[in-house]
Amino acid sequence: MEVKGYRIGPGADLHDADLHDTNLFDSDLHTANLSRANLTDTNLSKADLHDANLSEADLHDANLSEADLHDANLSRANLTDAKISGSTTNLRNANLSNTDLHYADLSYADLSGANLSGADLRNANLYNANLSEANLSNANLSDATLAHAKPWRANLHGADLSHINLSHANLHGANLSQTDLSHANLSRANLTDANLSQTNLSHANLTDVNMYNANLTGAKTDGAIGLVP
Repeated sequence: MEVKGYRIGPGADLHDADLHDTNLFDSDLHTANLSRANLTDTNLSKADLHDANLSEADLHDANLSEADLHDANLSRANLTDAKISGSTTNLRNANLSNTDLHYADLSYADLSGANLSGADLRNANLYNANLSEANLSNANLSDATLAHAKPWRANLHGADLSHINLSHANLHGANLSQTDLSHANLSRANLTDANLSQTNLSHANLTDVNMYNANLTGAKTDGAIGLVP
């Protein structure tokens, strides 16, 4: 297949390609090189992009719903306002380090084992997303929605989680040390065995939270709602 003069297929070299506002629905681009490509407003839903290189690509407003992106490299890519949602959206073990994902829709996506360290996830929608064993260290998740998400055993060390919605989230065994959870909604979340040492929980909603065996050493809890001594 050829689009805008570019060959579209597995392993294609499309670095720096201008493919903005094109329809690549259900395309096979696994192992393709799309680094620094312009893919703004592009339809990549249901595309096979596993092991593809999308580092520093511009995917602003792109549609990646139900795409296969497992083991793909999306480091430093621009995914602001992108749609990456759906229960079959596969981002397992993908590299999203230092990626711009603010206002992105990642609801129901599988991000298990993904590297999101340093990512910008402000106001992102991660409702019911699978973040098990993902690396979110030093990520910015302020005002994001993670209600019913599954970041169990995820690494959130040093992340900004202020004003986040984590209600009903499964954070069993997660590392939340030195995170900012001020004004966060953690109602009915599962924090069993979680590490909350040196965490800022001031004014957080902790109503009906399960904190069995959680480590709260040095945590700041002034103004927290529903905290049981």
